[in-house]
Amino acid sequence: MTVDVFAALASPVRREITALLLDGPRPVNDLAAHFSMSRPSVSEHLRVLRDAGLVSERRSGRQRLYRLEPAPLRELSEWLSPYERFWREKLANLRDLLDEEDL
Repeated sequence: MTVDVFAALASPVRREITALLLDGPRPVNDLAAHFSMSRPSVSEHLRVLRDAGLVSERRSGRQRLYRLEPAPLRELSEWLSPYERFWREKLANLRDLLDEEDL
């Protein structure tokens, strides 16, 4: 699942779509208005996000509403957590070393 999420978020357009969906569900036309590409192109990006589990889709009348799904992002965050701790420790050690040299 993490590979699909990374692949889906590799695109700046898809990252921007997920940022737009932070405010709540939006119809595809509203999302498409934020980009200089055709609505079918935006729909293709939404399909990739949906296939990765990052967004869900539901019909409301004639519209399709897309909603951000937090579970894959939570899983990604949990997977990245040990690496974040690793780099924080390395940077703290570097800071301490640089502080010692300033004395």
